[in-house]
Amino acid sequence: MEFEWRDLAFHREIGSAIDALDSPHFWARLTRVLERHIKFDSWVALRFTRAAPPFVCAEQALPDGKPDLMFQDYLAALYQLDPFYLAALETRASGFFTLADVAPDNFRMTEYYQRYFCKNVVGDEVHFNVVIDADHTMAFSLGSRRRYHEREIALLTLFAPWVLALMQQRLRYENFGPAGETVLVTEADAADATDLPARIGALSGRNGRGVLTAREIEVAMLSLSGFSTRAIAEKLAISFETVRAHKKHIYAKLGIGSQSELFAMFYEPGHRESDIPA
Repeated sequence: MEFEWRDLAFHREIGSAIDALDSPHFWARLTRVLERHIKFDSWVALRFTRAAPPFVCAEQALPDGKPDLMFQDYLAALYQLDPFYLAALETRASGFFTLADVAPDNFRMTEYYQRYFCKNVVGDEVHFNVVIDADHTMAFSLGSRRRYHEREIALLTLFAPWVLALMQQRLRYENFGPAGETVLVTEADAADATDLPARIGALSGRNGRGVLTAREIEVAMLSLSGFSTRAIAEKLAISFETVRAHKKHIYAKLGIGSQSELFAMFYEPGHRESDIPA
């Protein structure tokens, strides 16, 4: 069997990543292996936690060294509309996932997609996921300003077994405690913004038109996440007309008339409960 110099460099880089399993340089080394073969523009390693903001294990630094304010919005609240976050904790499966694998049918029409994804991730995203337990999943995200080509997806799928194996081994060395925290969202921000379903319930009781039911809150969150009326009906095993009725009640109780207003009520950068009229 003949090897080219690129093959030798590839195996050398994998060896370097293995050697760094117990060091702070692991994620950068792993990224270096992949970027020899796949063009991507951003990366981040996260631990997804059920009912809590993601923990940042490592991330690509911005050229100016300043915090990414849009990513802080994601960590504060918008992660709850992220199809990768939702799918990871719902399916609880390790593996390689593309945006097409996890995105709801109306994802590209959502305010989340238009106002966050298009501006921060821009084009496309893939994840390598390793399930830790029922409530935690480690995710390694590669973002691109353009759509990934079929060949690139095929290569990433080919690389997935050893990438996932390295991530599994990395778990024993990952520092998930306060000393390793890189998230800049403050405790006050988290308490104020993270629980979107709770915020929905709180807001719906302020105008005297009735509080949203648990099912209506569920429908509102699915709608914000990008599920169409038909997809919500299938997911919740209820009729299409029942979902339409729930949406009508949601809008009436909240005193709004559009999906954009729905999104703005639940989360706006810098928006606080104290700013909302009683």
